[in-house]
Order: sequence, then C-alpha cells, then structure tokens
Amino acid sequence: MKIFQRLLPFGCGLAMVCLLATSIASGQSSQVVANRVTQAADENVRVTLAGNVHPQARAENSRGAVADTLAMPRMLLLLKRSEMQEAALQSLVEAQQDKASPNYHAWLTPEEFGRQFGPSDADVQAVTDWLSAQGFQNVRVAAGRNVIEFSGSAGQVTQAFATQIQKYEMNGALYTANASDPQIPAALAPVLAGVVSLHNFPKTSHARYLGEARMNPGSHKLEPLFTFPSPFFSGNFYGVGPGDFATIYNTKPLIAGGNDGTGQTIAIVGETQINPKDVGDFRTMFGLTNNFPASNIILNGMDPGITSPDEESESDLDVQWSGAVAPGATVKFVVSASTPTTAGIDLSALYIIEHNLADVMSESYGECEKNLGSAGNAFYNSLWEQAAAQGITVVVSSGDGGSAGCDNFNSQATATHGLAVSGLAGTPFNVSVGGTDFNQFNRQTTYWNSTNDS
Repeated sequence: MKIFQRLLPFGCGLAMVCLLATSIASGQSSQVVANRVTQAADENVRVTLAGNVHPQARAENSRGAVADTLAMPRMLLLLKRSEMQEAALQSLVEAQQDKASPNYHAWLTPEEFGRQFGPSDADVQAVTDWLSAQGFQNVRVAAGRNVIEFSGSAGQVTQAFATQIQKYEMNGALYTANASDPQIPAALAPVLAGVVSLHNFPKTSHARYLGEARMNPGSHKLEPLFTFPSPFFSGNFYGVGPGDFATIYNTKPLIAGGNDGTGQTIAIVGETQINPKDVGDFRTMFGLTNNFPASNIILNGMDPGITSPDEESESDLDVQWSGAVAPGATVKFVVSASTPTTAGIDLSALYIIEHNLADVMSESYGECEKNLGSAGNAFYNSLWEQAAAQGITVVVSSGDGGSAGCDNFNSQATATHGLAVSGLAGTPFNVSVGGTDFNQFNRQTTYWNSTNDS
C-alpha cells in the first residue's frame, strides 16, 4: 500500500446583461448570438497570439525541428465569448449561488451553455472551415462551444500557425514545443483566444511519496510504518487514515447521519491508467465498502497504460481519498492519453465537463501561470466557469509552494521566480486548497497515540 501526503463574480451593471442572464437560466434560448467574424480568413493578414511560448522553449535548449510528419493529435483551439456574453455569464453564475434569486441552482446543460455563451453558428463554421482548409482532421466542436478539438501533423501546424515545432531538452529529457508565438488570420481573431498548448512540457503532480504501510499477518492490523521521523523538526510525521481525517475535520457525525456522499458523483482527472485492485485494497484495509469497480474507469480515447509510477501514485491517491472522505459517493476516474501538444489531464477535464459527468471534479496537478501562457490560463478560467454554470464544483490542489508557484518547492531552498500561483487553481471559479499542515509540533501526544482503533 502506497502512502502519500499532500503537503465570484459581478452584479448586474447593465439591464440587458441581467435580462440575458435571467432568460438563459429560465430556459429561454431565443436570443440571437451576433456574428463576430465579418470577413473571410485571409492568410496574408494575420495577428500574433502573444505570450504562448513555454519558458523552457529557448534557443539554448533546442535540438532542432521535429519531422513535418510528426503526428499531433487532439489539439485544442480555445474560443472566446463576447464581452456581453461574459458579463451575462458572470451575472448568471452569481445568481445561481444566491438563494434569493429565481435562478438559484438553475444549472445549465453543456448544450444550453454552448448555445447561449458560445460563438454563433456562422462563426463556428468559419473557424472549422479554416481548420479543414489547412488539412486538419477530426475537427470536433465541444458541446459548450469553448473548445474545438482537431488533429494534424507538425508540418500542418507550422503552415497554419506560422510557428515551427522543435525538440527541446530539459533535465535530460526531450520535449516538443512551438518555437515562436502562433499566428492566426485576423478575421478569426474576434472568436479565437488561441491554441491551448502546442507543447508537451509536463504539468506537475502535487503528490509527495513518503513510504509504504505494512499489515501484520497475525493481527491483521496496520503496523506503525505510517509514523516516521521528520527531517525538518524534532518529532515525527503521522500519516493520516480515513478515520483520522474524519476526526480532524469532524465529519464522523455527518457520515453517521447518512451524509456520506451517497447519491453524489466525484470525477477524478487522470492521464494514466490505474489498477482498480489498488483502490479495493485501500478500502478493504480501512474498513470501507469496496464500491469502485473497474467499470468506473472511463477511457477517453487511446489507452495510455500506466505512464509512470509517480503518475499512477497520484491517481491512486486521488481515487482512494475522494472515496475515503465521502465513502458513499460514486467515484469515476477519467483517463486520457497525453499527446505531443495536449496534456491528458486537460482532455479528461474537458470530457468531464462536456459530459456533465459529476457533481464534483477533482484535479491534483498544477503549473505556474507563466508556464501555461495566455491561452493556457484562459482555457482553465473559461472551462471552470462553464463548470460553475453547470453546477460542477471544481476542486484543484494548489500545491505546497504557496506563492512560490513557479519554483521547485522540493529542491530549492530559496524562491527565485517571484510571486506566482498555479494557473489551474487560480481562477474565481474553482476551489483550491493545498499545503495543509497542523500546528502540533512538540504536542503530538495530545492528538496521536498508539492505542486507538487501527
């Protein structure tokens, strides 16, 4: 058994905006979305989408261009709302949380969201026609009309977006990334925010591996391998089990009263496969009913297999602990393979929201805003806002680094990159918690002892 530690909005300023938000929530969809693309796409008249080169995609790290034939599947093109649509959406999200509003908890479906807050049919057609004309395949518009998924080759990306895809070396590993900011025809700029990502520099798992537990074969109880000396202070670290969590956060009365998550669904974002037996073993060890069958693993596209021990551990942790905190909830794990341009976790998050899969979505990866670029940051803000309008609570780990989000908290003694947070966690539309600790130093025996029920 692996053990780990994880160390809104605006009021109605315009009467038209308020009217639009109210009519959306009440199910009226007769509003005509104005066209914003008014000219044909001209390849000779372009705009540059600034701020979309990864900081590690530097000349000194380059190892040359990739082959034009390199497959680049499942790229994500981010669409954007008009200013009036965005103002109406923010007013609606606020009203959905106001018990005095007639729109309280009047959640939208992904299709309703797309019709009201996405680009017009004509604008979407203009963008998809342009993608097809560039030779891209599998062009698919998401139901919420936030994103268009498409596939192609590195050569097609260079032709369409006027940026070369190169190989870059970082810490002994090779990655692919765009060498310059992408460009698009100026005619499409009113509805295009940019390509979410054209690189495969990885986002960071926020799990920290600490050790393993052991069950005594005679007593069938856990040995105290959860307790181990701290490298930072005089005393021990104490691993937390589901019963400890329920004690610390006083959830025992809730669970005993039937508020254990029954009837609710939690969706976990992943980009690696897991062994469902790990989840079953965890729940059995801690006396929880095993309610995670293999069918609760949802494969979105190609099966990535188990990509690495660290990623598998992260996903095990998320699935196990979401079920430990809410033992009656249905936990679904969505798996998407990463590509040379798109993180699997982004594809999984999009799948969960586009399919209205759960009441709560949990994501335990992060990346500082600078590394995400302007389109990457806009993607999370836009997608989490859609989730909020659909009634999905998005929970994202902040990581242990606090305001030093661009620094390596585990290897650096001093922060050097300035104030920064994770772009996945830093929007107004998600819940973000991380780096939690308890002030029990030198008072451990007040809270922990060896005679509690195992």
